[in-house]
Amino acid sequence: MTTPLYTIIGTPFSTFTRSITLALVHKGIPFTQVRCVPHSDTAYDNHQFGFLPTLVIHEIDGKTVNLKLRETAAIARYIDRIAPQPSLLISPGHGKAIIEEQLWEFVSLVGAHGFPAVEKGVVKPRVAAIDGGKLTDSAVREQIKPAVEHLKMLLGKLEELMADEGYVFGSQLSWADFFLFPLLADLKAVPEGELLSPRLVNWMGEMNKLEAVKATTPGTLSVGARPP
Repeated sequence: MTTPLYTIIGTPFSTFTRSITLALVHKGIPFTQVRCVPHSDTAYDNHQFGFLPTLVIHEIDGKTVNLKLRETAAIARYIDRIAPQPSLLISPGHGKAIIEEQLWEFVSLVGAHGFPAVEKGVVKPRVAAIDGGKLTDSAVREQIKPAVEHLKMLLGKLEELMADEGYVFGSQLSWADFFLFPLLADLKAVPEGELLSPRLVNWMGEMNKLEAVKATTPGTLSVGARPP
């Protein structure tokens, strides 16, 4: 059996790591995965600041290089270059897109604003409360109320950028979907998933049909997992 040319460094629990593994599976690129949490020794061995994920490229043009490519946006562009099909890019006319760069605008908004609003503001405090078992549901809701209000606003703003049906950009599955889905899958796994609008629930239903989503679900919050 041939050893895969790529290793992804990061736990399946990591939403950014899952964005990359979703694409690797969708494009049929074999890889191995080293499961580690952010700021662990393994994370620091592969990323200067201990973040996830890192893609280790073991070979280029038949030569062993073991190149460590960091940062999700850079990894996404590399994956697109080596495996352009099936495409995760968009063209003008897909959904509400007028220019193709609106894909990366959406991805950037999700990473810069969606991640802290979903994970740091709501999901992590809620999961900590569930695991701690000391706070009542009403106490947790009161504790995270400002974050929930902020998240409600953010989800509404993101939804305004989405097509009325289908994927984020209508009929074209794209990186926008693969960056947003891990966050909202986590959100749906906690009581605050009630914030998801009918449009977002329908979108998640379409995403859940994808083999890439099914393949990358083990080890995530949506099935009750916790970081290793």
